[in-house]
Amino acid sequence: MTPAQLSEALRAALVHAVDDGTFALDPAAIPATVHLERPRQREHGDWATNVAMQLAKKAGTNPRAFAEELARRLGDTPGVASVDVAGPGFLNIRLDAAAAGELARSIVEQGVEYGHGDALAGVRLNLEFVSANPTGPLHIGGVRWAAVGDSLARVLEAAGADVTREYYFNDHGAQIDRFARSLVARALGQAAPEDGYGGSYITDIAEQVVADALAAGEPDPRTLPLDEATEAFRARGVDLMFAEIKQSLHDFGVDFDVYFHEDTLHESGAVERAVERLRQGGHVFEQDGAVWLRTTDFGDDKDRVVIKSDGEGAYISGDIAYYLDKRERGFDRVVIMLGADHHGYIGRMMAVCAAFGDTPHVNLEILIGQLVNLVKDGEPVRMSKRAGTVLTIEDLVDAVGVDAARYSLARSSADSSIDLDLDLLASAKNENPVYYVQYAHARTVNVGRNAADAGVRKEDGFDASLLDHESESVLLGRLAELPRVINQAAELREPHRVARYLEELAGSYHKWYDQRRVTPWGDEEVTDVHRTRLWLNDATRQVLANGLGLLGVSAPERM
Repeated sequence: MTPAQLSEALRAALVHAVDDGTFALDPAAIPATVHLERPRQREHGDWATNVAMQLAKKAGTNPRAFAEELARRLGDTPGVASVDVAGPGFLNIRLDAAAAGELARSIVEQGVEYGHGDALAGVRLNLEFVSANPTGPLHIGGVRWAAVGDSLARVLEAAGADVTREYYFNDHGAQIDRFARSLVARALGQAAPEDGYGGSYITDIAEQVVADALAAGEPDPRTLPLDEATEAFRARGVDLMFAEIKQSLHDFGVDFDVYFHEDTLHESGAVERAVERLRQGGHVFEQDGAVWLRTTDFGDDKDRVVIKSDGEGAYISGDIAYYLDKRERGFDRVVIMLGADHHGYIGRMMAVCAAFGDTPHVNLEILIGQLVNLVKDGEPVRMSKRAGTVLTIEDLVDAVGVDAARYSLARSSADSSIDLDLDLLASAKNENPVYYVQYAHARTVNVGRNAADAGVRKEDGFDASLLDHESESVLLGRLAELPRVINQAAELREPHRVARYLEELAGSYHKWYDQRRVTPWGDEEVTDVHRTRLWLNDATRQVLANGLGLLGVSAPERM
């Protein structure tokens, strides 16, 4: 019996009790899905629910009496061994071995779809993450968002959402001007501007701009008047830098559906259209020659200038137009992932959301990520050889590889700072979390190979009642949790929950492996015990692979 089947059995018992008049409850109050969770103490059973405590008051009775009646009805369900009422009205449910063991076959049959659900079905969601300025290599903070953002997109899709991954290409503004001037200075053999960019990558790009121009038969950009030279280095330099960022992300396993250019908002008139719409809503006013948005009406700490007195758009103007553009493209929810220095952005953008008639924190969500520190030999790693000032995606991948980098960045809550021990992440130790989980998967594959060599075939038999050892009950319970973990990770926007779940699952599998054999000893005959355990082994392999896939991490067959 799967958790979904048990949940449906509970719901059916509730419906019957309402239909026959036992519970004076509005049928609309019965939840579509009765929530189940694993008890912290195994002796309390396989599953627990507090549904009686949720509904008793609405039914005009006390929770314990409600729970006792529900327990009586559920106790007749095939596969349910016992139902106990605990405390003020908790139901503790124990399945018989056969019912619990059926999950192993169900997982293998569902394959890659196991764990997926429809909680977010019909939701069109735009997820914007990374969006680093194209003025230098992707630094370690952006790398964290690459790992977390792509994992979150996968989790949201597994929960049923239609997700579009979007990269906001900041090709408009002062940072691009500084980048262009830095390239020109380096090409001319001059020191970088005081507010410019350093690092050997600036030299590499400046030299490539010159080489490309000469190869195309164009004038050497170094010989052009300064304004023309700056524009030439800007146009080609930004393209080269962004191409490198895209390639670095692709090599990291992260690709986007949409690359949106900020410049288009200003060139297409999108900013003016957005301002006009806000003006029609009565949220815009003029003062000191500038155009302001009255964001204080929606909880912001001060009103914001949208169009400056010189007619140029303020920084927020592009953000306003961009949000409206996403909503007009049909997205129900807009989720933006930003770095630790963007806390002040939340209040003003939620005010913008409300000014457009939307619901803050529903139609628009902003997630803030904290800093990443790299440690090697017990000391902080402070500088990139190439970028000169910041650590880059290449620095991390060169040190530990893509899998360890992605897993380690995605396994912690994004709103907490993390220290990554490069020595640990590059090691083949159980203390290395990605190794621990990947090794568990490789072990399941090896068990399957050994079973095949010994003539153990799943197709020849399955008796779920034979999975009656405590370690099997624990492992089945872990396997059953994946759908809940995915839904919770999607709802809370916390993909790290998947990683932590995988580590618990790997631990349960290793303990089971130490106590139960899939292949027979010596001349022992192959029986349904071996075949049934192989189903459980392969179910674990599938869940580990599914979970690692949600994190964009490979599931190796040998280690």
